[in-house]
Amino acid sequence: MSAPAVQLCHVTYTYPDGQTALRDVSFQLEEGESVAVIGGNGAGKSTLLLHLNGFLTPQRGSVHVGGLQVARETMVPVRRAVGMVFQNPDDQLFMSTVRDDVAFGPTNMGLPPGEIEQRVHAALDTVGATHLQARPPHRLSGGEKRSVAIAGVLAMSPSILVLDEPSDGLDPAARRRLINLLRRFTHTRLIATHDLDLVLDVCSRVLVLRQGQVEADGSPEVVFNDVALLQRCQLEQPLGWQSRPPPPCQRG
Repeated sequence: MSAPAVQLCHVTYTYPDGQTALRDVSFQLEEGESVAVIGGNGAGKSTLLLHLNGFLTPQRGSVHVGGLQVARETMVPVRRAVGMVFQNPDDQLFMSTVRDDVAFGPTNMGLPPGEIEQRVHAALDTVGATHLQARPPHRLSGGEKRSVAIAGVLAMSPSILVLDEPSDGLDPAARRRLINLLRRFTHTRLIATHDLDLVLDVCSRVLVLRQGQVEADGSPEVVFNDVALLQRCQLEQPLGWQSRPPPPCQRG
């Protein structure tokens, strides 16, 4: 039996200022799952994501990627397996052209020029951004930057995609293009987001964080129908659900 794509066991993390961001967090993702991480501000979502490719390491507990424990000596294979898309694309785009940004990762992997070009073309084509390859990243729209940031991760050929608030700041058309793109991916996906309607479109499972702990783990339908849970975790039902008529009363 193959190892889970991602497994966290009793992970606890406290920042140097004394703030405990994660408390005894345990869960696993199977290969190909698309899972959302939701919770109010300060629930620990971004801190959790940063543990998956070694930007942060737990003070207690362990993180495994494909059966490999995330540690200093395993950073290279872990970061090749886990592609991280940050909330702000400007944190990832720093080269003079889109093409050079997407090529940065494969180049630093030491790949031959022909394979680098093949990966760049394939990644940009996947996100519909081939026409942008000669453009400087700072001249792109928010949606274009997001697409190019995703392309830069795809060019590394990860098996796991980790995305932090991927729809943040996008206009409705760019958001719909992003959702359609995420739905096509077959990677294992872990998506931290406040966009609960995106969760309904893209994810089959939801982890709810509250004060650094997993408060719930279930399907979107089960989680979003639990109004008491959502209120406790500073959340509301997806906007698309709020206009629905209440379920009919059942008679005993």
